[in-house]
Amino acid sequence: MATADQLLFAFTFVAALGCGLMAGLFFAFSVCVMKALARLPSAEGIAAMQSITVTIINSVFLAAFFGTTAACGLIMIASLLRWHNPGAVYLLIGSAFYLVGPFLVTLVFNVPKNNALASVAPTDAEGTHLWTDYLSKWTAWNHVRAAAALAAATSLTIALC
Repeated sequence: MATADQLLFAFTFVAALGCGLMAGLFFAFSVCVMKALARLPSAEGIAAMQSITVTIINSVFLAAFFGTTAACGLIMIASLLRWHNPGAVYLLIGSAFYLVGPFLVTLVFNVPKNNALASVAPTDAEGTHLWTDYLSKWTAWNHVRAAAALAAATSLTIALC
């Protein structure tokens, strides 16, 4: 195996693991965390989610999230440059799923909702109204992130075979 092939294999392996890791995180939020927060009184749910959105911004999460994004970006470019090679379509599809799903959806939908929630006091009436909307819409977009990350991990894993 040539050095470029070995490097692409390594990036794809790491990206597939990163996509799977992120899929698991988003899945856990969709099936447990958000449901648990929804069962709390609004003020408590808001306060808990505000704490989560501050706490999740740490070096481990950022390395996994942005490292996977960078790897998928490089893999996408490599797949286009090596389009004639077997598995290139799976590399392209897997990378696109991650870049559009977890990365783009996070930036366009989930982060703005987190920022809006961060701007309210948990006990204010405005916070209670925002919380109801936040729970349904944030979680719906999180489902998209989870499904796209899982699809990306699957496609990248197929490319490795």
